[in-house]
Amino acid sequence: MDDLLGAIQSAIRLMLTLDPDLIEIVALSFEVALLGLGLAALVGLPLGAALALFRFPGHNLAVVAMNALMGLPPVVVGLFVYLLLSRSGPLGSLGWLFTAKAMILAQFLLVLPIIAALTRQVVADLAQEYDEQLRSLGVGPARAIPTLLWDGRYQLVTTLLAGFGRAIGEVGAVLVVGGNIAHVSRVMTTAITLETSRGDLSLALALGIILLLMSLLVSAAATFASRLAATIDG
Repeated sequence: MDDLLGAIQSAIRLMLTLDPDLIEIVALSFEVALLGLGLAALVGLPLGAALALFRFPGHNLAVVAMNALMGLPPVVVGLFVYLLLSRSGPLGSLGWLFTAKAMILAQFLLVLPIIAALTRQVVADLAQEYDEQLRSLGVGPARAIPTLLWDGRYQLVTTLLAGFGRAIGEVGAVLVVGGNIAHVSRVMTTAITLETSRGDLSLALALGIILLLMSLLVSAAATFASRLAATIDG
């Protein structure tokens, strides 16, 4: 018990004194998660909207595949990215393996199906609600995409927060492609895993507390966005 209390006190001290190693790990975690989320949003929002509005051969299969990819095991994504970026892989010449860029790519692939699938549902519901208005104005699917994305912006905030939550808490994929290298590719989740195995509970607890607080903030923000969207729609 004394060891645990001492570790907790040390963890709080690390946070209050803004320990450089702690800040570096947290900053890299946010950089990787936010860049991965941003890229996924740029692709996933219009992709999800297009799946909601356009009909083409294999459409239902594409929707099922996108929904299935939401549950894709992170280590599988990590393995895929590793094979792409390894020396013998098609993108090996980039030299991204075991860098933050490799982790961002892995985060992008993990978050993309979540953004696209949830966006498809939001846009499909809005398209059904505004079907008559869009038809009367002669607005086709392509022109309707930006309109419906803007109209559903508050619901889509929840979608983006869900993607961020997946990215910031990810460990498997980023560990495979990043290597958990100090001052290069060590993020909160991989650092917690390493420090716990080494018995350094102070840093692990400090990072765990920060990660838990982030999860609570994301959850609160998602709840607020959902209520705001419901209020506006009402």
